[in-house]
Amino acid sequence: MASELIPLPARTLRLGMTLPYDLFDANGKLLFARGQVLRDSPLVRSLVEGGAWVNSEDTIEYQRALAHRLDTMVMQDVSLSDIAKADGSFRLDTLVPTKVELGPREAWSDLLLRIHSLLREAEPVDFATRLATLRDAALKRLHAHPDATLMLLVFESSQEFGDYSARHALLTLLVCDLVAQQLQLAPELRTALQGAALTMNYGATAVHDRMAAQVDTATAAQRQALSAHGDRAALRLAQVGINDPVWLTAVRLHHDAGPGPLGSRGDGEKLARLLRRIDLFGARLSPRRSRQAMSGAAAARAVFLDELGQPDEAGAALIKTVGLYPPGSIVRLANGEVGLVFKRGFSANEPLVAALIGKSGSPLSNPVPRDTRLASQAITASLAPAEFKLRVNLEALLKL
Repeated sequence: MASELIPLPARTLRLGMTLPYDLFDANGKLLFARGQVLRDSPLVRSLVEGGAWVNSEDTIEYQRALAHRLDTMVMQDVSLSDIAKADGSFRLDTLVPTKVELGPREAWSDLLLRIHSLLREAEPVDFATRLATLRDAALKRLHAHPDATLMLLVFESSQEFGDYSARHALLTLLVCDLVAQQLQLAPELRTALQGAALTMNYGATAVHDRMAAQVDTATAAQRQALSAHGDRAALRLAQVGINDPVWLTAVRLHHDAGPGPLGSRGDGEKLARLLRRIDLFGARLSPRRSRQAMSGAAAARAVFLDELGQPDEAGAALIKTVGLYPPGSIVRLANGEVGLVFKRGFSANEPLVAALIGKSGSPLSNPVPRDTRLASQAITASLAPAEFKLRVNLEALLKL
């Protein structure tokens, strides 16, 4: 007798995991066989969101684990309403370990998908714990390869507007952490800034994503949804278990902390000021359907000065951290070559560049490192992403 097909709970699957069972569509067609590794693709993303089916006999481990959890909740006198939610919130990814080491691009795709899902869940379970897990995974990769990580996220953020909110949150997290190092913030402030970076738009992510994908200007309803979204994000974060007052203040004020020295501010307002500048920097690097992304240098210069046109600590710390030509930005060199910044240099305006297009205008077979301290290889222009039509081999650049 054939086994019954049953649907997997949403977000049971993860990019990079080795499948412990066969995956089918709703009509019983085999999509992926047991033992295959789930690589990033539109199909796999749709399956992660909840479109896969499995043989019921293959999910005994899942059923046993869920039964154990329900039994434990009953023994702990958990309310019936919370027990009723357990089945929908239980995730098999806590039982099936990832058995392969993901490459950099696949790892960031996985993190992006998981951040996207968490920030848009209507009633998230264990929000703080799951967010901390994602934060730590992102920072582990950043600290291991800071320049390569910046290059990857800045470049990919400049190329597309899909998953805008999640991509922007991850990029903001990475830059915030590097700026916190530059300013030598205390560990507890650094942690609060990291959390605020990921959650500053909590509750408004769907609106941001829709606006990034639309050609028309924001509607009145969208403007209303974004009005005071910092206040609403802080309130919702408190409701899902975030109780750090500095974190919540940074989120609440990240659009409202005006110009002035950092030292005269309370901790939450100080972080809000830093977060605002880094938020603007990331937004200028990212396109929307209705606007093109700025060049790396233009984005950096746009946030160096405060709202009154004056230099300040927040802008200076950001430029010292990422440089005038951030990794992932596109530049033209004095010798006529065009390339991608892949590593920050000894000074803000002298990064290392991988030449991708030769003097003749033809693509090079492999990226060639250039030292912009040399006059013949100095940067003469920073190009907007829309001006660069070459398909980039990021895997080759990540090896430099």
